[in-house]
Amino acid sequence: MQHIVIIGGGPAGLMAAEISAGNGFQVDVYDTMPSVGRKFLMAGKGGLNLTHAEPAPQFAARYGARQTQVEAWLSTFGPDALRAWAGALGIDTFVGSSNRVFPKEMKAAPLLRAWIRRLREAGVAFHMRHRWMGWETDNCGALRFATPLGEQVVNADAVVLTLGGGSWARLGSDGAWTTLLAARGVNIAPLQPANCGFDCAWSEHFRTRFAGQPVKSVVAAFTDATGATHQQQSEFMVTESGVEGGLIYALSASLRDAITTQGSATLHLDLAPLRDLPRLTHDLSASRGKRSLSNHLQNQANIAGVKAGLLREVATAEDLADPARLAALIKALPLNLTAPRPLDEAISSAGGVTFDALDEHLMLRDAPGVFCAGEMLDWEAPTGGYLLTACFASGRTAGAGAVDWLRARTPL
Repeated sequence: MQHIVIIGGGPAGLMAAEISAGNGFQVDVYDTMPSVGRKFLMAGKGGLNLTHAEPAPQFAARYGARQTQVEAWLSTFGPDALRAWAGALGIDTFVGSSNRVFPKEMKAAPLLRAWIRRLREAGVAFHMRHRWMGWETDNCGALRFATPLGEQVVNADAVVLTLGGGSWARLGSDGAWTTLLAARGVNIAPLQPANCGFDCAWSEHFRTRFAGQPVKSVVAAFTDATGATHQQQSEFMVTESGVEGGLIYALSASLRDAITTQGSATLHLDLAPLRDLPRLTHDLSASRGKRSLSNHLQNQANIAGVKAGLLREVATAEDLADPARLAALIKALPLNLTAPRPLDEAISSAGGVTFDALDEHLMLRDAPGVFCAGEMLDWEAPTGGYLLTACFASGRTAGAGAVDWLRARTPL
């Protein structure tokens, strides 16, 4: 029986294993961690956002510059197929108010347990605490592993690499594979943080008083170097070093790229999105009487707490004294971002194996029989189920590619 080795036990790797075993191949999964799916379980701690129920064209557009490539994966295993697959494992799903799709139990562990059980029943073998160290020789099927019992060499007829990106190293995604593949001449785009927070130069007063507080009901807008404006309404969190959270993550790719090319990025915040500028100007022009400016802002514009703190971080004395200038600042407060947070803090990563290094089946052009999938490829997506869906779909594509490649080489 021909042997397919999967290196990496996240969603992409497990899906590649499922497809390979389902087609009658011997399948072994190797992972450096003590158990598979560590990052998958972490993603499900707050409620596993499995996929998204928006229409297919909008869904595919979430992958930006890599839409064409990812759309090819989704054509065979998209959001509906993913939900049906979960249902076959006994995991019912529902669509939340924001069109995000969750398991009814809101947990990742039941799905992972059911999946591993089915994989074991299909004959898949798991080898934990095995760190891939590259190839023994020029033969792409001779794989070196560091194990608790010393170094071992495993021979495979085909290999699927699903080693993750560079975020959350403690869960196994440390990006160490980039050196191994680069040594074989594989083209790799540098790993960068995605869905990440950013640094701001807070004053000590603001940092001490407001770090850890959420900023709710705001609209953020950012204009990139091409003149395109990206806008998002949600909330974010003030941190010791800057900002993070859903609103920031949704814009993080554009903000990160702007910082890379320009050195910084300016995000404009509408702190009062339910009032237009003329109404806000009118409200702030009302007489203060003996009220303090803080009370005036709270009574006339509902600006208090962390929002008032943000305003005072930017506003000059002249701004605060002029209702028109103050209203304009509240509607478009400039927030200067100086750097993305480190890669290991990011939810996911951009960069990785470039698509010109792969064929349409995700096989490395310069390493026949070696396929790649998941977050180690050069694509990115916002949170909201898009990351997981594409990881599942790419693993399925790579697994099917390995199966077809081996069959094509097997004499009838």
